Amino acid sequence: MTTVTILFVCVHNAGRSQMAAGYARALGGDRVTVLSGGSAPGETLNPMAVAAMAEEGIDISAEVPQLLLTDDVRASDAVITMGCGDACPIFPGKRYEDWELTDPAGKSLDEVRPIRDDIKARVTRLLDDLLA
Repeated sequence: MTTVTILFVCVHNAGRSQMAAGYARALGGDRVTVLSGGSAPGETLNPMAVAAMAEEGIDISAEVPQLLLTDDVRASDAVITMGCGDACPIFPGKRYEDWELTDPAGKSLDEVRPIRDDIKARVTRLLDDLLA
């Protein structure tokens, strides 16, 4: 059975990267190890991101924004940045993608839902590709 480690990165690690990590855990199960981090982690998660994921039956409310660590990049098979301009150390042999996603900060739940749905579609495609 193929297993992979995926790192989701966003500056504050409080919205997009946490939603992506939540989907990767839920959809990938025990075939995926999920890491996330940011260069300037926020104090708490974006409450609208938490609410949007709860609608999908995925509870990310206990997650805490984390500092991006070089060791997390080194340990990952795929490193996904969220279109937020965060830079990651580059290691040969890793898959790097930058997903251009709207920042959910300051947006209403109605505005966050399409961002969430876009993230779900991207995570699904990523897992299909990595776990094939």
